[in-house]
Amino acid sequence: MSEFIQIERRGAVQVIRLNRPEKKNAITRDMYAAMAGALIEGDGDDTVRCHVMLGVPGIFSAGNDMGDFMAVATGQEGGNEVFDFLLALAQAKKPIVSGADGIAVGIGTTIHLHCDLTFATPQTQFHTPFVDLGLVPEAGSSLIAPQSLGAQRAFALLAMGEKLPAEEAQAAGLIYKVVDAGALENAVFEAAERLAAKPPQALSIARDLIRGPRDAVVERIKQEGEHFKARLKSDEARQAFMAFLSRSQKK
Repeated sequence: MSEFIQIERRGAVQVIRLNRPEKKNAITRDMYAAMAGALIEGDGDDTVRCHVMLGVPGIFSAGNDMGDFMAVATGQEGGNEVFDFLLALAQAKKPIVSGADGIAVGIGTTIHLHCDLTFATPQTQFHTPFVDLGLVPEAGSSLIAPQSLGAQRAFALLAMGEKLPAEEAQAAGLIYKVVDAGALENAVFEAAERLAAKPPQALSIARDLIRGPRDAVVERIKQEGEHFKARLKSDEARQAFMAFLSRSQKK
């Protein structure tokens, strides 16, 4: 488990909270493992009816920990924690409600593509600068985003790295609702508790019908993952990581 992932229960709702604010909730391998474990354990627990994913005020996540990226770029083993989390997320059996406030970068954006309801604040911007880092889209985003946004807006988000404000994300159907920052968590928990109170079998069937088979998403996650692993070891990515870390150290 990771000290930066807080797991708690609110009745039948399991809460998974990223809590590493001093690093803008950048996600490490241990954090991925903790989130994957929580999703899998919650799915196997009949007393859990709904998952909630949250960050902290002003920060959902700045994306993957750059130190972990750099470690792979310089020859260290990357592990399977990210892949395990993405599969657990894509194949979750219980509804997932998320709340995003402020920073939502990389995986901090693509997590929400797998959630059943996402609430965001007006100051939230969804940003996936994969190509700028010499990388490629991940988490099945290259399949899911065009279905919601259309090909050109998805290209602007995933390839050009354009930021997508919360209001535009809602209008495009990428997220459910925009709410004031002070109301975010109340809105998330109210929705999660409503879902948790519904007949679980009927809700599960309805959710499966709405979402459809996961096979294509899982296959795309695997395809993206192979490209992503190769790109992590590329000269382009290594140079981009070094430039990013250099800029961070100067701040």
